[in-house]
Amino acid sequence: MKTRRIARQISVGAVKVGGFAPVSVQSMTNTDTRDIAATVGQIRALEQAGCEIVRLAVVDEAAAAALAQIKAHTTVPLVADIHFSHKLALAALAAGADCIRINPGNIGARWKVEEVTRACAERGVPIRIGVNGGSLEKAVVEAHGGATAEAMVASGLGHIRILEDLGFDQIKISLKASDVHRTVAAYRLIAEKIDYPLHLGVTEAGPPATGAIKSAVALGSLLLDGIGDTVRISLAADPLEEVRVAYDILKACGLRQRGVNLIACPSCGRAEIDLVGLARDVERRLASLSCSVSVAVMGCVVNGPGEAADADYGIAGGRGFGTLFKGGEVVERVAEAQLVDALVALIEADHPEGV
Repeated sequence: MKTRRIARQISVGAVKVGGFAPVSVQSMTNTDTRDIAATVGQIRALEQAGCEIVRLAVVDEAAAAALAQIKAHTTVPLVADIHFSHKLALAALAAGADCIRINPGNIGARWKVEEVTRACAERGVPIRIGVNGGSLEKAVVEAHGGATAEAMVASGLGHIRILEDLGFDQIKISLKASDVHRTVAAYRLIAEKIDYPLHLGVTEAGPPATGAIKSAVALGSLLLDGIGDTVRISLAADPLEEVRVAYDILKACGLRQRGVNLIACPSCGRAEIDLVGLARDVERRLASLSCSVSVAVMGCVVNGPGEAADADYGIAGGRGFGTLFKGGEVVERVAEAQLVDALVALIEADHPEGV
């Protein structure tokens, strides 16, 4: 992994973004923001899952007004997602938004951006410039012969200049496209030109399986290059799935540790237990664990004992039985039917705070 790009640090509510702060995990509610009870419920579930910043769609004045009540019943920082109307950004600020996200492609004339920027400066609230490859300004697209990575960077830099002209530097920026190559290229380009924190994501990545793969390839490439300060995985799924995938990517990159790091062999003709079923059951049973542990589920004697011994906890299979490991030491020999129960009980006994 390359040395991390150290961006200037901003604060989104109580969460630090950039600098030496951990790469933070974001998601977005899919409730109607005007439905206060439903939105508060989803935000609390996201926070429990480890989400550190939550974005909400502010579609009209009623949604902006609801933001104040939502904020009164939640503790995670809230980002107001604004499109088309700068007046909604001003209303969201008045309601207590911790950050304002504006889209350069549809926010309108420069004076509107300036008005929002001044209001954010007065309240000490940062702005996320959210560049989207599918909604770039017409003039930028024409100048670059399409919605290219270079066009996305030009759009972002143009709006950064507006904010900087007003002396405003509490900025983070995202440059999201729906394809991996353009997304990665845009972030790499802008990382060389600015020192503001970068919000990573592949927009409209798709349903869970394909969306997670696209996001892992794009964000993994950037994070291993040292690029990225906060992430959101955009899936056509329950927002809780976005948080899970985000942590899985960050864990794979060695940047964050939360929940189970599951090591499981792919199984083969040597396996004499139902390795696939065991791994699936272990993942399901430990899905809500918030503390950081590594668990190996191995199917045979070739690599099983070694991998299980290297993990915090592990199972190495045999014919109709398995060996339970903890901290590299054999705990007991357990019948296959009781293996998952024994493993989960051992972990939960050691980490009651994480269950």
